[in-house]
Amino acid sequence: MGISHRISRRDFCRVAATAAAAAAFPLPAFAQAAARVVVIGGGFGGASCARALKQIDPKLQVTLVEPNRTFIACPFSNNVIAGLRSIEQQQFGYDKIASGGVTVVPQAATKIDATARTVGLADGTSLGYDRLVLSPGIDLRFDALQGYDEAAAAKMPHAWKAGEQTLLLRKQLEAMDDGGLVVIAAPANPFRCPPGPYERACLIAHYLKTKKPRSKLLILDAKDAFSKQRLFQNAWKELYPGMVEWVSLSQGGKVNGVDPATNTLITDFGNHTAQVANVIPPQRAGRIAAIAGATDTTGWCAIDPVTFESKSAPNIHVIGDACLAGAMPKSAFTANAQAKVCAAAIATLISGGTPAAPKLINTCYSLAAPDYGISIAGVYQPKNGLLADVEGAGGVSPLEAPRDFRAREADYAQTWFATITAEVFG
Repeated sequence: MGISHRISRRDFCRVAATAAAAAAFPLPAFAQAAARVVVIGGGFGGASCARALKQIDPKLQVTLVEPNRTFIACPFSNNVIAGLRSIEQQQFGYDKIASGGVTVVPQAATKIDATARTVGLADGTSLGYDRLVLSPGIDLRFDALQGYDEAAAAKMPHAWKAGEQTLLLRKQLEAMDDGGLVVIAAPANPFRCPPGPYERACLIAHYLKTKKPRSKLLILDAKDAFSKQRLFQNAWKELYPGMVEWVSLSQGGKVNGVDPATNTLITDFGNHTAQVANVIPPQRAGRIAAIAGATDTTGWCAIDPVTFESKSAPNIHVIGDACLAGAMPKSAFTANAQAKVCAAAIATLISGGTPAAPKLINTCYSLAAPDYGISIAGVYQPKNGLLADVEGAGGVSPLEAPRDFRAREADYAQTWFATITAEVFG
Protein backbone atom coordinates (compact mmCIF):
# COMPACT_ATOMS: atom_id res chain seq x y z
CA MET A 1 0.00 0.00 0.00
CA GLY A 2 1.35 3.44 -0.91
CA ILE A 3 1.97 5.92 1.85
CA SER A 4 -0.59 8.22 0.30
CA HIS A 5 -3.18 5.88 1.76
CA ARG A 6 -1.96 6.85 5.23
CA ILE A 7 -0.96 10.50 4.92
CA SER A 8 -0.60 12.76 1.93
CA ARG A 9 2.69 12.84 0.05
CA ARG A 10 3.11 16.53 0.84
CA ASP A 11 2.54 15.90 4.56
CA PHE A 12 4.97 12.98 4.52
CA CYS A 13 7.71 15.15 3.02
CA ARG A 14 6.99 17.94 5.52
CA VAL A 15 7.12 15.56 8.49
CA ALA A 16 10.20 13.84 7.06
CA ALA A 17 12.05 17.11 6.63
CA THR A 18 11.17 18.19 10.16
CA ALA A 19 12.27 14.87 11.63
CA ALA A 20 15.51 14.86 9.65
CA ALA A 21 16.32 18.40 10.71
CA ALA A 22 15.64 17.62 14.36
CA ALA A 23 17.88 14.55 14.20
CA ALA A 24 20.62 16.25 12.25
CA PHE A 25 21.17 19.37 14.32
CA PRO A 26 21.59 18.56 18.01
CA LEU A 27 23.32 20.94 20.36
CA PRO A 28 26.57 19.18 21.24
CA ALA A 29 28.99 20.29 23.92
CA PHE A 30 31.63 21.84 21.69
CA ALA A 31 35.30 21.03 21.98
CA GLN A 32 37.52 23.89 23.15
CA ALA A 33 39.85 23.80 20.15
CA ALA A 34 38.45 24.22 16.66
CA ALA A 35 38.60 20.81 15.02
CA ARG A 36 39.42 20.35 11.34
CA VAL A 37 36.99 18.44 9.15
CA VAL A 38 37.79 17.86 5.49
CA VAL A 39 35.01 16.78 3.14
CA ILE A 40 35.96 15.27 -0.22
CA GLY A 41 33.32 15.50 -2.94
CA GLY A 42 30.95 18.38 -3.64
CA GLY A 43 27.78 16.55 -4.65
CA PHE A 44 24.55 16.23 -2.71
CA GLY A 45 26.32 14.34 0.08
CA GLY A 46 29.56 16.26 0.49
CA ALA A 47 28.13 19.75 -0.01
CA SER A 48 25.28 19.01 2.41
CA CYS A 49 27.69 17.65 5.02
CA ALA A 50 30.03 20.64 4.81
CA ARG A 51 27.14 23.08 5.26
CA ALA A 52 25.60 21.06 8.09
CA LEU A 53 28.90 20.93 9.99
CA LYS A 54 29.19 24.74 9.93
CA GLN A 55 25.56 25.11 10.99
CA ILE A 56 26.01 22.74 13.92
CA ASP A 57 29.26 24.35 15.09
CA PRO A 58 30.44 27.54 13.34
CA LYS A 59 33.83 27.15 15.08
CA LEU A 60 34.68 24.00 13.14
CA GLN A 61 37.27 24.43 10.39
CA VAL A 62 35.43 22.83 7.47
CA THR A 63 37.10 22.39 4.09
CA LEU A 64 35.29 21.08 1.00
CA VAL A 65 37.61 19.56 -1.62
CA GLU A 66 36.02 19.45 -5.08
CA PRO A 67 37.91 19.82 -8.38
CA ASN A 68 34.89 20.96 -10.42
CA ARG A 69 33.77 24.54 -9.97
CA THR A 70 30.30 23.65 -11.26
CA PHE A 71 28.26 20.68 -10.05
CA ILE A 72 26.01 19.00 -12.61
CA ALA A 73 23.12 17.16 -10.95
CA CYS A 74 22.14 13.66 -12.02
CA PRO A 75 18.51 13.88 -10.79
CA PHE A 76 16.41 15.25 -13.67
CA SER A 77 19.25 14.68 -16.16
CA ASN A 78 17.02 12.12 -17.88
CA ASN A 79 14.82 15.08 -18.76
CA VAL A 80 17.78 16.63 -20.54
CA ILE A 81 18.26 13.44 -22.56
CA ALA A 82 14.59 13.55 -23.56
CA GLY A 83 14.78 17.21 -24.60
CA LEU A 84 12.55 18.40 -21.75
CA ARG A 85 15.18 20.41 -19.89
CA SER A 86 18.46 22.23 -20.56
CA ILE A 87 21.76 21.12 -19.09
CA GLU A 88 22.15 24.61 -17.62
CA GLN A 89 19.21 23.89 -15.30
CA GLN A 90 21.30 21.07 -13.83
CA GLN A 91 24.30 23.25 -12.96
CA PHE A 92 25.10 24.65 -9.53
CA GLY A 93 28.06 26.49 -8.01
CA TYR A 94 29.73 26.64 -4.61
CA ASP A 95 29.66 30.39 -3.89
CA LYS A 96 26.90 30.15 -1.27
CA ILE A 97 28.69 27.30 0.47
CA ALA A 98 31.88 29.35 0.62
CA SER A 99 30.01 32.41 1.90
CA GLY A 100 28.68 30.27 4.74
CA GLY A 101 32.16 29.78 6.14
CA VAL A 102 33.22 26.59 4.36
CA THR A 103 36.65 26.75 2.71
CA VAL A 104 36.15 25.43 -0.83
CA VAL A 105 39.32 24.04 -2.42
CA PRO A 106 38.99 23.52 -6.21
CA GLN A 107 41.45 20.65 -6.33
CA ALA A 108 41.30 16.90 -6.75
CA ALA A 109 42.24 14.81 -3.71
CA THR A 110 44.91 12.33 -4.80
CA LYS A 111 46.34 10.86 -1.60
CA ILE A 112 45.16 10.09 1.91
CA ASP A 113 47.44 9.23 4.81
CA ALA A 114 45.08 7.86 7.44
CA THR A 115 47.87 7.60 10.02
CA ALA A 116 49.09 11.18 9.63
CA ARG A 117 45.52 12.34 8.91
CA THR A 118 46.39 14.28 5.79
CA VAL A 119 44.83 14.67 2.36
CA GLY A 120 47.17 15.19 -0.57
CA LEU A 121 45.95 17.44 -3.37
CA ALA A 122 46.69 17.45 -7.09
CA ASP A 123 48.86 20.58 -6.82
CA GLY A 124 51.19 18.88 -4.34
CA THR A 125 49.86 20.59 -1.21
CA SER A 126 48.15 18.77 1.63
CA LEU A 127 45.44 19.35 4.22
CA GLY A 128 45.41 18.04 7.78
CA TYR A 129 42.22 16.78 9.37
CA ASP A 130 40.80 15.49 12.62
CA ARG A 131 37.87 13.86 10.83
CA LEU A 132 37.56 13.15 7.13
CA VAL A 133 34.32 12.71 5.17
CA LEU A 134 34.40 10.94 1.83
CA SER A 135 31.52 11.59 -0.56
CA PRO A 136 33.19 10.73 -3.88
CA GLY A 137 30.18 9.27 -5.64
CA ILE A 138 30.82 6.45 -8.09
CA ASP A 139 33.41 5.26 -10.53
CA LEU A 140 32.30 3.25 -13.54
CA ARG A 141 33.77 -0.23 -13.81
CA PHE A 142 34.96 -0.10 -17.39
CA ASP A 143 36.65 -3.47 -16.84
CA ALA A 144 33.35 -5.23 -16.09
CA LEU A 145 32.02 -5.45 -19.67
CA GLN A 146 34.18 -6.88 -22.43
CA GLY A 147 34.80 -4.24 -25.07
CA TYR A 148 33.49 -1.35 -22.97
CA ASP A 149 35.98 1.31 -21.91
CA GLU A 150 36.17 5.10 -21.88
CA ALA A 151 36.72 5.16 -25.64
CA ALA A 152 33.68 2.93 -26.18
CA ALA A 153 31.62 5.30 -24.00
CA ALA A 154 32.14 7.97 -26.67
CA LYS A 155 30.17 5.73 -29.05
CA MET A 156 27.86 3.95 -26.58
CA PRO A 157 27.34 6.54 -23.82
CA HIS A 158 26.56 5.58 -20.25
CA ALA A 159 25.31 9.06 -19.28
CA TRP A 160 25.49 7.94 -15.65
CA LYS A 161 27.58 10.94 -14.70
CA ALA A 162 25.73 14.05 -15.77
CA GLY A 163 27.39 16.41 -18.24
CA GLU A 164 28.99 15.68 -21.60
CA GLN A 165 27.67 12.12 -21.65
CA THR A 166 24.13 13.39 -21.04
CA LEU A 167 24.37 15.67 -24.06
CA LEU A 168 25.98 12.96 -26.19
CA LEU A 169 23.08 10.58 -25.62
CA ARG A 170 20.66 13.39 -26.38
CA LYS A 171 22.41 14.15 -29.68
CA GLN A 172 22.38 10.49 -30.68
CA LEU A 173 18.63 10.30 -30.15
CA GLU A 174 18.12 13.44 -32.21
CA ALA A 175 20.22 12.00 -35.05
CA MET A 176 18.53 8.59 -35.01
CA ASP A 177 16.23 7.60 -37.86
CA ASP A 178 12.54 7.13 -37.15
CA GLY A 179 12.16 3.39 -36.78
CA GLY A 180 15.53 2.91 -35.11
CA LEU A 181 16.19 0.75 -32.04
CA VAL A 182 17.35 2.23 -28.74
CA VAL A 183 18.89 -0.25 -26.29
CA ILE A 184 19.52 0.45 -22.61
CA ALA A 185 21.80 -1.96 -20.72
CA ALA A 186 20.99 -1.87 -16.99
CA PRO A 187 23.50 -3.23 -14.43
CA ALA A 188 23.07 -5.53 -11.45
CA ASN A 189 22.66 -4.07 -7.97
CA PRO A 190 24.05 -2.08 -6.27
CA PHE A 191 24.38 1.01 -8.45
CA ARG A 192 23.58 4.71 -8.38
CA CYS A 193 19.85 5.52 -8.58
CA PRO A 194 18.10 2.13 -8.84
CA PRO A 195 15.01 3.51 -10.67
CA GLY A 196 17.14 5.61 -13.04
CA PRO A 197 17.40 3.27 -16.05
CA TYR A 198 13.64 2.73 -16.09
CA GLU A 199 12.79 6.42 -15.76
CA ARG A 200 15.24 6.97 -18.61
CA ALA A 201 13.43 4.34 -20.68
CA CYS A 202 10.14 6.16 -20.05
CA LEU A 203 11.40 9.60 -20.99
CA ILE A 204 13.26 8.36 -24.08
CA ALA A 205 10.03 6.56 -25.06
CA HIS A 206 8.18 9.85 -24.58
CA TYR A 207 10.63 11.52 -26.97
CA LEU A 208 10.29 8.70 -29.49
CA LYS A 209 6.50 8.70 -29.27
CA THR A 210 6.33 12.42 -30.02
CA LYS A 211 9.22 12.69 -32.53
CA LYS A 212 10.02 9.22 -33.95
CA PRO A 213 6.96 7.05 -33.33
CA ARG A 214 8.07 4.04 -35.39
CA SER A 215 11.07 3.51 -33.12
CA LYS A 216 11.43 0.91 -30.35
CA LEU A 217 13.24 0.76 -27.02
CA LEU A 218 14.74 -2.40 -25.53
CA ILE A 219 15.98 -2.73 -21.93
CA LEU A 220 18.55 -5.49 -21.39
CA ASP A 221 18.74 -6.06 -17.65
CA ALA A 222 21.20 -7.89 -15.39
CA LYS A 223 18.39 -8.25 -12.79
CA ASP A 224 15.09 -10.08 -12.51
CA ALA A 225 13.45 -7.27 -10.53
CA PHE A 226 13.90 -3.52 -10.15
CA SER A 227 12.71 -0.54 -8.13
CA LYS A 228 9.08 0.51 -8.69
CA GLN A 229 8.80 -2.30 -11.23
CA ARG A 230 5.02 -2.68 -11.42
CA LEU A 231 4.53 1.09 -11.54
CA PHE A 232 6.99 1.43 -14.43
CA GLN A 233 5.55 -1.53 -16.31
CA ASN A 234 2.04 -0.13 -15.94
CA ALA A 235 3.28 3.20 -17.27
CA TRP A 236 4.87 1.50 -20.31
CA LYS A 237 1.58 -0.22 -21.12
CA GLU A 238 -0.48 2.90 -20.56
CA LEU A 239 1.76 5.48 -22.20
CA TYR A 240 3.95 3.60 -24.67
CA PRO A 241 2.13 0.43 -25.76
CA GLY A 242 4.26 -1.79 -27.99
CA MET A 243 7.25 0.55 -27.79
CA VAL A 244 9.15 -0.60 -24.67
CA GLU A 245 10.40 -4.14 -24.08
CA TRP A 246 12.18 -5.31 -20.91
CA VAL A 247 14.36 -8.43 -20.97
CA SER A 248 15.21 -9.73 -17.49
CA LEU A 249 18.31 -11.61 -16.33
CA SER A 250 16.56 -14.99 -16.47
CA GLN A 251 15.33 -14.21 -19.99
CA GLY A 252 18.87 -13.48 -21.20
CA GLY A 253 19.00 -9.77 -20.52
CA LYS A 254 22.46 -9.55 -18.96
CA VAL A 255 24.95 -7.82 -21.25
CA ASN A 256 28.38 -9.48 -21.07
CA GLY A 257 30.17 -7.39 -23.67
CA VAL A 258 29.82 -4.85 -26.46
CA ASP A 259 31.21 -4.15 -29.92
CA PRO A 260 31.37 -0.36 -30.28
CA ALA A 261 32.27 -0.59 -33.97
CA THR A 262 28.85 -2.05 -34.78
CA ASN A 263 26.88 -0.76 -31.75
CA THR A 264 26.22 -4.37 -30.75
CA LEU A 265 25.42 -5.60 -27.22
CA ILE A 266 26.34 -9.23 -26.52
CA THR A 267 24.34 -11.55 -24.22
CA ASP A 268 24.38 -15.29 -23.60
CA PHE A 269 21.11 -15.56 -25.55
CA GLY A 270 22.05 -13.51 -28.58
CA ASN A 271 23.31 -10.18 -29.83
CA HIS A 272 21.41 -6.90 -30.25
CA THR A 273 22.49 -4.18 -32.64
CA ALA A 274 21.20 -0.74 -31.74
CA GLN A 275 21.07 2.56 -33.52
CA VAL A 276 21.50 4.19 -30.10
CA ALA A 277 23.08 2.14 -27.29
CA ASN A 278 23.02 3.42 -23.71
CA VAL A 279 25.36 1.13 -21.76
CA ILE A 280 25.24 1.61 -17.98
CA PRO A 281 28.12 -0.45 -16.61
CA PRO A 282 28.58 -1.83 -13.08
CA GLN A 283 29.94 0.67 -10.57
CA ARG A 284 32.02 1.05 -7.42
CA ALA A 285 32.91 3.78 -4.95
CA GLY A 286 34.89 6.74 -6.26
CA ARG A 287 38.63 5.97 -6.47
CA ILE A 288 39.69 8.13 -3.53
CA ALA A 289 37.75 5.79 -1.22
CA ALA A 290 40.00 2.89 -2.24
CA ILE A 291 43.09 5.09 -1.81
CA ALA A 292 41.87 5.83 1.72
CA GLY A 293 41.53 2.12 2.48
CA ALA A 294 37.78 2.47 2.99
CA THR A 295 36.57 0.01 0.34
CA ASP A 296 36.09 -3.74 0.73
CA THR A 297 36.08 -6.58 -1.80
CA THR A 298 32.77 -5.32 -3.25
CA GLY A 299 34.35 -2.03 -4.29
CA TRP A 300 32.05 -0.14 -1.93
CA CYS A 301 32.57 1.21 1.62
CA ALA A 302 31.21 -0.60 4.67
CA ILE A 303 30.22 1.90 7.37
CA ASP A 304 28.91 2.11 10.91
CA PRO A 305 25.19 2.89 10.43
CA VAL A 306 25.13 5.31 13.37
CA THR A 307 28.14 7.50 12.54
CA PHE A 308 28.92 6.54 8.91
CA GLU A 309 32.51 5.96 10.02
CA SER A 310 34.35 3.51 7.80
CA LYS A 311 34.64 0.00 9.23
CA SER A 312 38.18 -0.26 7.87
CA ALA A 313 39.56 3.31 8.08
CA PRO A 314 39.32 5.06 11.49
CA ASN A 315 38.33 8.73 11.61
CA ILE A 316 37.11 8.52 8.01
CA HIS A 317 33.37 8.71 7.32
CA VAL A 318 31.73 7.72 4.01
CA ILE A 319 28.35 8.97 2.81
CA GLY A 320 26.28 8.96 -0.36
CA ASP A 321 26.64 6.61 -3.32
CA ALA A 322 30.05 5.30 -2.19
CA CYS A 323 28.86 3.65 1.02
CA LEU A 324 27.08 0.37 1.66
CA ALA A 325 24.01 1.52 3.55
CA GLY A 326 22.03 -1.70 3.80
CA ALA A 327 18.46 -1.22 2.65
CA MET A 328 18.95 2.49 1.97
CA PRO A 329 19.36 3.06 -1.81
CA LYS A 330 21.92 5.25 -3.54
CA SER A 331 20.10 8.49 -4.32
CA ALA A 332 20.47 12.25 -3.96
CA PHE A 333 17.89 12.36 -1.14
CA THR A 334 19.78 9.55 0.61
CA ALA A 335 23.10 11.39 0.30
CA ASN A 336 21.56 14.56 1.72
CA ALA A 337 20.00 12.70 4.66
CA GLN A 338 23.17 10.76 5.41
CA ALA A 339 25.19 13.97 5.26
CA LYS A 340 23.17 15.59 8.03
CA VAL A 341 23.33 12.53 10.27
CA CYS A 342 27.06 12.16 9.64
CA ALA A 343 27.69 15.85 10.42
CA ALA A 344 25.79 15.56 13.69
CA ALA A 345 27.70 12.40 14.61
CA ILE A 346 31.06 14.03 13.87
CA ALA A 347 30.21 17.06 15.99
CA THR A 348 29.19 14.76 18.84
CA LEU A 349 32.34 12.64 18.53
CA ILE A 350 34.56 15.72 18.47
CA SER A 351 32.93 16.94 21.66
CA GLY A 352 33.53 13.58 23.33
CA GLY A 353 29.93 12.39 23.21
CA THR A 354 28.26 9.26 21.89
CA PRO A 355 26.06 9.75 18.81
CA ALA A 356 22.47 8.57 19.09
CA ALA A 357 21.07 5.99 16.69
CA PRO A 358 19.44 7.90 13.81
CA LYS A 359 16.39 7.40 11.65
CA LEU A 360 16.89 8.32 8.03
CA ILE A 361 14.41 8.99 5.26
CA ASN A 362 14.57 8.62 1.50
CA THR A 363 12.00 9.73 -1.05
CA CYS A 364 12.59 9.10 -4.73
CA TYR A 365 10.44 10.48 -7.54
CA SER A 366 10.54 9.23 -11.13
CA LEU A 367 8.87 10.66 -14.20
CA ALA A 368 7.27 8.30 -16.70
CA ALA A 369 6.21 11.36 -18.73
CA PRO A 370 6.36 15.11 -18.04
CA ASP A 371 2.96 14.94 -16.33
CA TYR A 372 3.18 11.40 -14.93
CA GLY A 373 5.11 10.88 -11.70
CA ILE A 374 5.61 7.88 -9.42
CA SER A 375 7.48 7.65 -6.14
CA ILE A 376 8.85 5.45 -3.40
CA ALA A 377 9.63 6.44 0.19
CA GLY A 378 11.37 4.63 2.99
CA VAL A 379 12.47 5.07 6.60
CA TYR A 380 15.63 3.37 7.87
CA GLN A 381 17.36 2.74 11.19
CA PRO A 382 20.45 0.85 12.36
CA LYS A 383 19.92 -2.88 12.89
CA ASN A 384 22.54 -5.63 13.07
CA GLY A 385 25.27 -3.33 11.81
CA LEU A 386 23.33 -2.12 8.77
CA LEU A 387 20.59 0.35 7.92
CA ALA A 388 17.33 -1.58 7.77
CA ASP A 389 13.81 -0.66 6.69
CA VAL A 390 11.52 0.48 9.48
CA GLU A 391 8.63 -1.93 9.19
CA GLY A 392 5.35 -0.31 8.20
CA ALA A 393 6.94 3.00 7.19
CA GLY A 394 7.17 4.40 3.69
CA GLY A 395 5.73 2.80 0.58
CA VAL A 396 5.18 3.40 -3.11
CA SER A 397 2.66 5.29 -5.18
CA PRO A 398 -0.69 3.49 -5.51
CA LEU A 399 -0.59 1.01 -8.38
CA GLU A 400 -4.02 2.06 -9.58
CA ALA A 401 -4.22 5.84 -9.48
CA PRO A 402 -5.97 8.40 -11.68
CA ARG A 403 -3.94 10.58 -13.99
CA ASP A 404 -4.49 13.67 -11.88
CA PHE A 405 -2.71 11.86 -9.02
CA ARG A 406 0.20 11.04 -11.33
CA ALA A 407 0.27 14.68 -12.46
CA ARG A 408 0.49 15.85 -8.84
CA GLU A 409 3.39 13.50 -8.21
CA ALA A 410 5.14 14.95 -11.26
CA ASP A 411 4.67 18.41 -9.72
CA TYR A 412 6.01 17.15 -6.38
CA ALA A 413 9.10 15.85 -8.20
CA GLN A 414 9.78 19.30 -9.63
CA THR A 415 9.29 20.89 -6.21
CA TRP A 416 11.57 18.33 -4.57
CA PHE A 417 14.41 19.06 -7.01
CA ALA A 418 14.07 22.83 -6.59
CA THR A 419 13.96 22.48 -2.80
CA ILE A 420 16.96 20.17 -2.37
CA THR A 421 19.20 22.07 -4.78
CA ALA A 422 18.32 25.37 -3.08
CA GLU A 423 19.09 23.84 0.32
CA VAL A 424 22.41 22.34 -0.75
CA PHE A 425 23.75 24.94 -3.19
CA GLY A 426 21.52 28.00 -2.88
